[in-house]
Amino acid sequence: MSKELETASVLAFERKLDPSDALFFSGNWDARDKPIVWQPVKIREKSVRGTISNRLKTKDQDPAKLDAAIENPNLQRVDVAALSPDTDTLKVQFTLRVLGGVGEPSACGGKGASDYRRKLVATVAGYVQQHGFGELARRYAANLANGRFLWRNRIGAEQVEVRVEHLKDGKPATQWTFQALGHSLRELSTPASAASDLAALAALIESGLAGASHVLLRITAFARIGAGQEVFPSQELILDRGRGNKSKTLYAVGEGDNAVAAIHSQKIGNALRTIDTWYPNESGEPLGPIAVEPYGSVTTQSKAYRQPKAKADFYTLLDSWVLKDKQPDEGDQHFVIATLIRGGVFGDANN
Repeated sequence: MSKELETASVLAFERKLDPSDALFFSGNWDARDKPIVWQPVKIREKSVRGTISNRLKTKDQDPAKLDAAIENPNLQRVDVAALSPDTDTLKVQFTLRVLGGVGEPSACGGKGASDYRRKLVATVAGYVQQHGFGELARRYAANLANGRFLWRNRIGAEQVEVRVEHLKDGKPATQWTFQALGHSLRELSTPASAASDLAALAALIESGLAGASHVLLRITAFARIGAGQEVFPSQELILDRGRGNKSKTLYAVGEGDNAVAAIHSQKIGNALRTIDTWYPNESGEPLGPIAVEPYGSVTTQSKAYRQPKAKADFYTLLDSWVLKDKQPDEGDQHFVIATLIRGGVFGDANN
């Protein structure tokens, strides 16, 4: 039957790790257990007078032209966010739902879609029977414990503490506390002192992915960065820039006085799924994990690590596994299932 199968023209999966936006609050390190003293971080506008500092073309390197260019100031209006002068710690908080039904399409249509769906679900079931979700759950848990989701706010922090609460009926049923700077971002390794807590958190995430229990987590991170220091919410993508608009617009949840600086849920999700260490590495250097993406895309490097020519991309691996019954290597199996957990639209429009 597998030789007659074709990829469904309509094929979509809902994400199974569903984070909220992460909100920013300002307070002091010694007041971590006093929620009433934490104030929302506000975004404010700043106007600055910059200088010409970009790389010049050869024709513009004439001293007279450069002096003339410098006479024209580089005026900018930008958004900034910072801790208040009397607080030294950033508090970042979000929730995370872990959902079951991995491998079950939310949409599957087209010629032979019912046969394809059955084969796909059976393939994922075979993976679960052989491997379970333990390895993926351990890596997701590691990215909660190491505070990767803080992004630039983690860099240079004196101390970073991450608290993960399992919520039941809106109240914490279990809590784990991790000292994030003691966890490696590159190797997703676990200090011996936190091994049991991380194993318990991973087991809970695994049960959520397996659909064995309802899993809602509340994650709270405290980063001690210094009084009045700048913090870094998500930057908004402004597609239609008119004259006089700001050159940098930061993301906030709410309006007016109720607005709170925040990180996009998509960026939180990207950090949590930065677990792919199975991609081809021609250099042989320890590059560390990358985010799970169909082509292994790393935008900061303008590079795709999972090239179709190398038969390492998600689509080639999935088709080989489902349509041709050719089981990928164990690492690539983890990658394919992690991509289904990520969610997306993966249909073949040619069918």
